[in-house]
Amino acid sequence: MAIYTIADLHLSMANPKKSMTVFGPRWDNYEERLRTQWTSIVSQGDTVVIPGDISWAMSLKEAEPDFAFLESLPGTKLIGKGNHDFWWTTVKKIEAFWAERHFTSLRILYNNAYIAEDKILCGTRGWFFDEKSQNTTMETDFEKLCNREAIRLKLSLDAAVNLRKQDGRDLPLVAFLHFPPLWNGEAADNLLQLLREYGVSDCYFGHIHGAAGSPKVQKHDGISLHLIASDHLRFCPMLVR
Repeated sequence: MAIYTIADLHLSMANPKKSMTVFGPRWDNYEERLRTQWTSIVSQGDTVVIPGDISWAMSLKEAEPDFAFLESLPGTKLIGKGNHDFWWTTVKKIEAFWAERHFTSLRILYNNAYIAEDKILCGTRGWFFDEKSQNTTMETDFEKLCNREAIRLKLSLDAAVNLRKQDGRDLPLVAFLHFPPLWNGEAADNLLQLLREYGVSDCYFGHIHGAAGSPKVQKHDGISLHLIASDHLRFCPMLVR
């Protein structure tokens, strides 16, 4: 039994033209490479956290082949929201869609938390560091989105604390974000403050591509920050130690 994580799968089974191969040869045949690597290390009883950018699909129906691909892989998958997950509707609708199609290994990580092995897993999407770097296809309220993500992270951390009390063990909290809370000197201070307040020592994030030379982990105020974008991990899920 183990916990793994990998972000930014960018699956596109329904529309191969939308694949990531336009971003260079490192993405060649990435779905099959992911399948091979995943099945070589992940067992049926393991948990895999996927914090965002799951699919290029624009609707649940279009994303169905991508969900089926994930369902075919071993382990329970905890799925968070990324900035490209336009298929995302409401948790109720997503869970109903999965239930109708018997996708029994998929779970939503959103305003909640899970106990897996000897850890409690929580997290949220996060957002861009500042309004200037905000890159979206529509008008967005930067401050509102930042505040909302802080609220969502707090809800998830509170859920984690409640699970720890119910369990009775002093289990560590592990956080998973889509956006980095810290990158190139820029910081999401509201999210980092929450991680510190709740005693989170490890945070995993994706979103950053083409960073092959970047360190796999950075240290900041006692928090280890792990980059887990799929191309950075060479499409192999990373063990959460």
